[in-house]
Amino acid sequence: MLASRVLGTGSVLPERIMRNTDFEGVVETSDEWIRQRTGIEQRHIAGEGETTVSLGTEAARRALAASGLVPTDIDLIILATSTPDNTFPASAVQIQERLGITTGFAFDVQAVCSGFVYALTTADLYIRGGMARRVLVIGAETFSRLLDWNDRTTCVLFGDGAGALVLEGFEAEEGAERPGILVSKLRSDGRHREKLYVDGGPSSTGTVGKLRMEGREVFKHAVGMITDVIEDSFAATGLGAGDIDWFVPHQANRRIIDASARKLGISPEKVVVTVDRHGNTSAASIPLALDTAVRDGRVKRGDLVLLEAMGGGFTWGAVLVRW
Repeated sequence: MLASRVLGTGSVLPERIMRNTDFEGVVETSDEWIRQRTGIEQRHIAGEGETTVSLGTEAARRALAASGLVPTDIDLIILATSTPDNTFPASAVQIQERLGITTGFAFDVQAVCSGFVYALTTADLYIRGGMARRVLVIGAETFSRLLDWNDRTTCVLFGDGAGALVLEGFEAEEGAERPGILVSKLRSDGRHREKLYVDGGPSSTGTVGKLRMEGREVFKHAVGMITDVIEDSFAATGLGAGDIDWFVPHQANRRIIDASARKLGISPEKVVVTVDRHGNTSAASIPLALDTAVRDGRVKRGDLVLLEAMGGGFTWGAVLVRW
């Protein structure tokens, strides 16, 4: 059977760091208030000349280098983002051009914070279907440009950045011990749109709009939705929480991460947490955290890694991958 495995990862963060104390003169908040409710201590904010395309391109270059590949080895680029450089063309096409790739194809995926899980699943299906051999999967965001900097409930939560990985197709045996993506589970429910959305768009207002969120409602739904798709993934593979080497969740809120791990029975020592340093970087969140854990030596070949995310829509999903 055809399957897909990870060859390498890469990530990048904007130069500017905005700490919690920097907000104290902007909105009514404090370092203590932000830490207690979110676990966030700082986040990176894109500066002039730093865009979703520029960040995504650099993350892609680093993933290619880690994989021992050059850009022309890539057949397909899938970019997960809610903050493209332009309404069109797709930012993935612009990354393709900056990498010097003139063959294959590229497109964007929009599933907000779940975007990377959706993009990774899509890449796996293209490989299994024989339409691509090597795929660059990127999550890149400049969410700071969607924020209402007068809204203390949202502006302190988000940051910018990009992460990427390279997937390669290979002939694999059946079974949960093989390397590569073992299973993906995706969900969405549009009834929850107004709990987390941007109040603008080309077809509705002709503007970019600003991010709006009902934080308590999102928190209320998050843990149940996250554990639902993870339990489905376990059922599909015959694996369980005890088999997980590393849990790499979407980095939105430390309390959601901790509650999800407790409900699933995953030890805190196995949870990769970067929300304190990165904030919520939406679709860039998982690949940033994953690359951090790969480069510091935690995630090693043969490890079973669980990825999960939930985002506006609502969308949510999980992927189990053997490294």
